Amino acid sequence: MIPKPLSSHMKRRNFLKLMTGTVVASGLAGALPAAAQLALATVTDGTLTIEFDTAMHSRLISGLGGASTVLTDFAPSDTLSLSDGRRIDAFNFAGHSRAAVNTIHGKGTAHTVRGVSPEGIEKTLVITLYERYPGFALVKTTYRNRGAEALSVQRWRAHAYALKSAGTGFWSWSGATHENRRDWVQPVGASFDQPNFMGMNASDYGSGTPIVDAWRPDAGLAVGHVETRPKLVSLPLLGTSAGASVAIEESRAFELAAGESFTTLETFVTVHQRDYYATLDTYRRIMADKGMAAPKPTEGCYEAIWCAWGYDRDFTIAEIEGSLAKVKEMGLEWAVIDDGWQTSEGDWYLDVAKFPRKDEDMIALVQMIRAAGLKPKLWLAPLAVDPGTDLLRYNTDQLVLNEWGAVQDVSWWNAFYLCPAYGPVRDFTKALITKIIGEWGFDGIKLDGQHMNAVAPCHNPKHNHAHPNDSVEQIQDFWKMVYDTAIAIKPHAVIEFCPCGTAYAFYNLPYTNQVPSSDPLSSWQIRHKGKSLKALMGGDAAYAGDHVELSDNGTDFASSVGIGAIVSTKFTYPNEGRGKDANFLLTPEREVVWRKWIDIYNQKMLPKGQYRGELYDIGFDKPEAHAIEKDGKLYYAFYAPTWNGEVELRGLKKGNYAVRDYFNNSDLGRVNTSGNRLNAAFDGFLLLEATPVRG
Repeated sequence: MIPKPLSSHMKRRNFLKLMTGTVVASGLAGALPAAAQLALATVTDGTLTIEFDTAMHSRLISGLGGASTVLTDFAPSDTLSLSDGRRIDAFNFAGHSRAAVNTIHGKGTAHTVRGVSPEGIEKTLVITLYERYPGFALVKTTYRNRGAEALSVQRWRAHAYALKSAGTGFWSWSGATHENRRDWVQPVGASFDQPNFMGMNASDYGSGTPIVDAWRPDAGLAVGHVETRPKLVSLPLLGTSAGASVAIEESRAFELAAGESFTTLETFVTVHQRDYYATLDTYRRIMADKGMAAPKPTEGCYEAIWCAWGYDRDFTIAEIEGSLAKVKEMGLEWAVIDDGWQTSEGDWYLDVAKFPRKDEDMIALVQMIRAAGLKPKLWLAPLAVDPGTDLLRYNTDQLVLNEWGAVQDVSWWNAFYLCPAYGPVRDFTKALITKIIGEWGFDGIKLDGQHMNAVAPCHNPKHNHAHPNDSVEQIQDFWKMVYDTAIAIKPHAVIEFCPCGTAYAFYNLPYTNQVPSSDPLSSWQIRHKGKSLKALMGGDAAYAGDHVELSDNGTDFASSVGIGAIVSTKFTYPNEGRGKDANFLLTPEREVVWRKWIDIYNQKMLPKGQYRGELYDIGFDKPEAHAIEKDGKLYYAFYAPTWNGEVELRGLKKGNYAVRDYFNNSDLGRVNTSGNRLNAAFDGFLLLEATPVRG
């Protein structure tokens, strides 16, 4: 059975009951008997406290900021749903013990909390809090059938909590992918309903980072899992009259025989202040303990980018050659040959109209780019195969097939999926990467396509999968093979991963050293995706704002430069490009603007600094603010359509700082920790550099 998003088969009313419990959802928590509210077990590290009552219902209390803040009411946070419609959500408290542990995450305390339901199901929670990760509880839940008869389980749910309203509203971060490429960061109103299924939410849109986070100005909470493979779970986020509800759950139909037990995924619940950045940053470090960390960017990963996509698929070699001198003159370092060099996705033969001498002409193009003082990168969309290709004609065994034997569509190119868990697909792709880097001589590859983020379960009988989910869970191994192959040939190769509007699957990030905002729909997306990926990959991650032509008004370099993103453009020169609504020509007026921003980028090189995402709340702080620490200085970026008032410079150390508007080249005075506010008036953006000074 392939799990599906809950909202596809449950009405909101039932979903609300499932999410938060009837009592909480109806706002009647205060009507519970006093005995039901009694905390019989307390699990705490001082930052996060989880209390359990007589039914093993729980609530969360935050100790951040030196105050004890009750975030949720007691509710059935961990439940089982059965095929006969019953929901097991009350477990008579049976005991609590604790033990010191020392694991890959360091020293900590493991709490075991146990209870037994009237149906004879024993629930055992092992909640571990680590010294290195205060307020972040890792949880393993085991259910054992102590009854005499088997039970048909349909779904398990964990960490179902409703963050109580403080009257200020909520913001959220969700790690799931959606076909409409919606914002990752959104406000949560009373009718908000987003299932956040981590499988395929469309034929070629799926997966992401298995976390959902909701917060208010003073506190927030998040839940997710820390498995090292993608799992087909949902992380529903629901706006209710009681607040913002979160949970993690898995549709998993099976028989739990008498005497048998099963353990859910390793999940987590955490509390934090300000926005989601602290959650993602801690998650990144915990996953690094498990061996899943993004590689350190090489010098080339940070260099400014020009892409020939302004000429669309019908580019000519003459057009590229005619642009290269201007590209170099503008201070850019990379020249990317985009889609259109090949005959099709899948065969990857050179288009003889562009490369009549085939390999010889491609090598000549690479040499031409190098002669212009630039580095060559080539576009590629692995795992896609077009109808009518030789690969599809002679290798139909390589396709992903669903349970009815049908192919899975890649909508953008009218293509089909190849299976990343099938040996011949990997072998073919490895040979192609070897050719691009080793034979043609490219210094980088731009991996592109929304289909790269995830794949559906594969039922192709020729693949002999142990389980259809092998394709789901082994796609990261495919990208590891691609990355390792390229780096083995050229250790400083740049492997860009651009999954076209999807919410990056965390599992793929250890196998790329450059990520763009990936077809942003707005400058807001450029900024909040940047904050997210800096948290998930490290404060100095090589994150690119994507083509500036995709930003607001097609000119918003500030949204890249200010947050420490690599600048990128697809301008054409000396002639206009092509494609729908082409407006990419580097006119004399644009050249002045482009040159100024690229010069600022190259002088400051802010991506090499440490993004300080913990300092500001991207939802509630006004104006929107970002900070970067580099070479002892602090760089601030503020964004608003129009602003006239104070801005606060957080993160300053002891001493005085001279503040300069580095875009307008003007001095704004001095600040320090006790006087860290400035009056400012700006339209769009304000970019500041704070330099320590004596006296």
